[in-house]
Amino acid sequence: MKKSIDRGIITPHPVLIIGTYDKDGTPNAMNAAWGGQVGSNQISVSLSTHKTTENIKLNREFTVAFATADQVEACDYVGLVSGSKVPDKLEKCGFTVTQSDRVNAPVIDQLPVTIECRVVALQEEFGETRVVAEIVGMKADEEVLTDGKVDLGKLRPVIYDTAGKCYRVVGDSVGGAWNVGKKLL
Repeated sequence: MKKSIDRGIITPHPVLIIGTYDKDGTPNAMNAAWGGQVGSNQISVSLSTHKTTENIKLNREFTVAFATADQVEACDYVGLVSGSKVPDKLEKCGFTVTQSDRVNAPVIDQLPVTIECRVVALQEEFGETRVVAEIVGMKADEEVLTDGKVDLGKLRPVIYDTAGKCYRVVGDSVGGAWNVGKKLL
């Protein structure tokens, strides 16, 4: 029997590392779990007041990398520490960056997959800024590709488990999409 609980939330959440430049060109990154893909070529992220939010409003471009099991400590760190208070936080956690060739934003070298984004809408509501952006490019290290596509088994992205307040690794495939249910047709 199902039991009613106090609050319903959608979980798990992808752990997204958002890369931006500030007005002086200093790279910054933050950990954000309130985001995802919208349709085939857009991403939406909900952010409260952060240096990253200011940078996105300023430049209207950013990158989104997937946190990985191999980099979970550094990925958590960039969410714990504000770039306003620790301007060299990327260096402190061991991240280096390369300028994206598609948007004015940094690509974190240690994270294997990065999506390059350009803002199409900003919506201020309930103390949050909802950012909707067009995906204009994607970069992936060859080590996480199989047949030219990102292989989640190789990438080992982490998700945020809101109920357990922990990170979990995306697991094994349990069946082919648009295939495993065919036996019920």
